[in-house]
Amino acid sequence: MLDYDPSAEIQALRTTFANIREVVDVDSLRTEIARLEEEAAAPGLWDDAANAQKVTSALSHAQASLTRVEGVERRLDDLEVLVELANEMGDEDSVAEAQKEIADLEKVIGDLEVKTLLDGEYDDRSAVVTIRSGAGGDDATDFAEMLMRMYLRWAERNKYPVKVLDTSYAEGAGIKSTTFEVDAPYAYGILSVEAGTHRLARISPFGSADKRQTSFAAVEVIPVMEEAVEVEIPENDLRVDVFRSSGPGGQSVNTTDSAVRLTHLPTGIVVSMQNEKSQIQNRAAAMRVLQTRLLLLQKEEEAAKKKELAGTITASWGDQMRSYFLYGQQLVKDLRTGHESGNPATVFDGDLEGFINAGIRWRKRKTDDSDHR
Repeated sequence: MLDYDPSAEIQALRTTFANIREVVDVDSLRTEIARLEEEAAAPGLWDDAANAQKVTSALSHAQASLTRVEGVERRLDDLEVLVELANEMGDEDSVAEAQKEIADLEKVIGDLEVKTLLDGEYDDRSAVVTIRSGAGGDDATDFAEMLMRMYLRWAERNKYPVKVLDTSYAEGAGIKSTTFEVDAPYAYGILSVEAGTHRLARISPFGSADKRQTSFAAVEVIPVMEEAVEVEIPENDLRVDVFRSSGPGGQSVNTTDSAVRLTHLPTGIVVSMQNEKSQIQNRAAAMRVLQTRLLLLQKEEEAAKKKELAGTITASWGDQMRSYFLYGQQLVKDLRTGHESGNPATVFDGDLEGFINAGIRWRKRKTDDSDHR
């Protein structure tokens, strides 16, 4: 019989999980699920399709949250049994299995713990992400497309539904800009720490001199808000342009001029949409994003908030939050948190959890410090 005793690690996991369970409030979550199940079972639910979608989506999200918490609780209980069996059997393979499960649970519980830090006003909302290429020519537009793929792969890894709302392709490589919606609970709270200027340093594949090229792209993240409909925009404050959607290299995607660009004249905010089937749908989608941005702008002014919501991002040297080095040392480093990865390929393939979790913890500390001043 082996004397394998990971009791300290298991106790630490149970203590952290107990705090998470208290914040999640499992009893209230079960009550909420029961209420939503009753609404979802109502005979006339689908008479109002928009409300039905809202109810069923809320139910699905609540059930997923409960399933995650209950799953971790079961795994903690099973872990103690696994440790007992490993000791009784005196089997190194069983000990290795228990050690792997402890490591897996540390990651799962760590991720859950970070989610409990998302207590901002809009953190529980879905998110609209906009990426714009900045200084750097073809390298910058290529970098913007690399970032787009990175976030779409991250969403795919997490099984978060994504809807691409607009993409403006560059004449050469990559994209000028893209806007997409991540429809998942707490998507805004999670992704908002990714907002800022991202910097890429590499040997340019577009030049013949094999020189290092630095390029920039801006990431903006705003929450999807139902309240956006409360923002009234006078017609004379709005310029509406209709144009033909374009694909890579300027290729035509649609045969009709269905893409829409809205410009809010007083603020200069511009929103484009081209991925819906009709001009009416594109205008409605663009208006929703514009209203959200204006609502956030109002709230920023009223509360004198900084750039914790959408903010103004210049995509140049002054506002960097992360650097990606694809030459020599091969490194991705967050300049706010200090978190880094020596494997840029996996980061660009959507492995962002370490950066996002570090960002959420950094933001929470920053907020707490500010509150205590």
